[in-house]
Amino acid sequence: MNKPEKGNLLIAEPSIIGDISFNRAVILLADHNALGSVGFILNKPLEYNLKDLIEGTESEFTVYNGGPVEQDNLYFIHKSPELIPNSIEISNGIFWGGDFKVVLNLINEGKIVGSDIRFFLGYSGWDEQQLDSELESNAWLISENIYNKDIISKSCNSFWREKMLELGGDYSIWSNAPEHPSYN
Repeated sequence: MNKPEKGNLLIAEPSIIGDISFNRAVILLADHNALGSVGFILNKPLEYNLKDLIEGTESEFTVYNGGPVEQDNLYFIHKSPELIPNSIEISNGIFWGGDFKVVLNLINEGKIVGSDIRFFLGYSGWDEQQLDSELESNAWLISENIYNKDIISKSCNSFWREKMLELGGDYSIWSNAPEHPSYN
């Protein structure tokens, strides 16, 4: 794949060592157009649960670091547009946002479970042509989202490593490298 599209995955090149936000990141591209791009890091869980951040719920849903932009805002992707009004389709049955009050009620009523939704503090954003420039400098690999809507429940711990193994060749070597080579 040469050009990013909404719904693709961006996989951090192994050369992004030391970047706190994007080292070993796998990002779901939620939007990509002439004005810029928005995505959410799928494999960086935080030490927070939803109940730690939102009053009115006892939900243990993990909250993820979505990226370095607007980290004081909560975002979510889901696969339940029939239940959540005002959702925006990303692709392949994955939706972004919607009426948060409805989401909270659905969670509290047990009508939405962890495999249906994922929460993020912040997002990853690129200005016009910025992502294209980073792609040209080989900071990212573009991959089709072969998991479709099931990406929401995809385990995050080994996701980047799995993508490196899928790419094969020299990338397979990186799959076993320590996250922080200087600690070795």
